[in-house]
Parts: sequence; structure tokens; C-alpha cells
Amino acid sequence: MTYVRTLKRIRLDKTNYRKRAAIIIGRHSFATVKVTDQNVAAQMLKPTPTGDLVIASAHSHELAKHGWKGSTNSLPACYLTGLLMGKKALAKGSDSAVLYIGKDHFTTRVAACAKGIADSGVNMPVSEESFPDEERISGQHIADYAQSLKENAEEYKSRFSALLKNGLNPEDYPSHFEEIKAKISGKAPEAKPKEAPKKEAKPAKEDKALKEEKAPKKEAKPAKEKPAKKEAKGKKPAKGGKKKQ
Repeated sequence: MTYVRTLKRIRLDKTNYRKRAAIIIGRHSFATVKVTDQNVAAQMLKPTPTGDLVIASAHSHELAKHGWKGSTNSLPACYLTGLLMGKKALAKGSDSAVLYIGKDHFTTRVAACAKGIADSGVNMPVSEESFPDEERISGQHIADYAQSLKENAEEYKSRFSALLKNGLNPEDYPSHFEEIKAKISGKAPEAKPKEAPKKEAKPAKEDKALKEEKAPKKEAKPAKEKPAKKEAKGKKPAKGGKKKQ
């Protein structure tokens, strides 16, 4: 029976050397994402014969410097961490990379971080179908869940104690996410277009005949009576009349 020697990182299930060899041969910069129970970290690296060079990195704790009050390992936090790392990489002149997760699984949080890197402007070949929905990335599902627990005050405070301590209402998660996203990306948040007030439709022009029928008829003013002429004094009686003696 022969003994087959394997590398320690293969035995520990830490490195996929076939993927690793493909990255080195292709000479591509690659992005890695690590998600723990409390945080998320993203890095942009360049492989070299002597080891990997870190071009840019971001940690979810850095989001607090930009005003983030939410969780540091939720889907919105993963997206914002990837967006922040992508902006740093672009500032260093690295505008393309491939996603390398090694032996880790491609989870929803990893996908959210990868979308943040892609949305920052880094060219990353990832299918759009693998990304989470926009509502989940913005934290709308968290706001909906908080709204459903609003009636139970104790459960509400217990579930969202950390957010409430930071001064963030969980129902405001999507708007807070958009605010921090605008700060990191350097773009003003998109204002929702206001609905123009509806103008009342003008009635169609009516025929003159109909207008005349609808218009109230003016009452005819009574003609002024002419005063009767007074009989002139010493007026001669009419012919055939008797004279008074």
C-alpha cells in the first residue's frame, strides 16, 4: 500500500489549487470576500511569483466612518463593503478583476458583496442572475419584518436592540442604505419624481344655442307710463255737446 502525499491546505480543505493555478496563469487580479458571523471583508489582490500583493481592502467596520448605523454583516453591509473596496481599487488603478472564493460557498452575502464591487465600476465577469434582488440589498426585507413586529413591543426591542441603540429605526433601513451608498459612491441620492397635480379637464365648448338655453332669461322691464295730459283750461266742448247755462 503506497502513501500519497497531499499538501496541508488540501487536507484542511482551504485551497483549491486548480482555481489558484488558473488565476496565476491568467495573470488576473482577483477579489476575495470573507463573511463571518459579525463582519465582512473584501480584498483586491494581484498574484505574483513570490506571493499575492494586496491592492485594496475594505472591512465592514469602516462603514461607520461614513455614517453607517446598521448591522456589519447583513446584505446591505456586504454590498456597501464591496462598493467601498471597489472605489479604493479604482483609485489605485485596478479596474478589472475576477471573483475568487476558493473553497468557500457562493452565498447570498458573497453575491451582494460582488455586486457592490461590480457597481463601483470594476469590470467583474459575474452573471446578473446570481445577484440578490434590489429590495433585499437595500434592506427592505428587514424593514418589513420590523413593521410586522411593531405590535409586540418587547419582541421588537429585543430583535433590533443594536439598531435602536445606534439611533436607527429598522423601518428606515432602505433610506439609510441609499444615503450611505450615495456617500461612498460620491453621487447624490436619486430623488423620487414628484407627481404633477392633475389639471381638471376643461368642459367642451357648448353651442351658442345650448348656452342661451342654460343662461337665465332676463325679465323684461315694465315700460314707463307716460303721464296723462291735463285738459287745457277753457277747452271747447266737443261738438254736439250741450252748453251749460
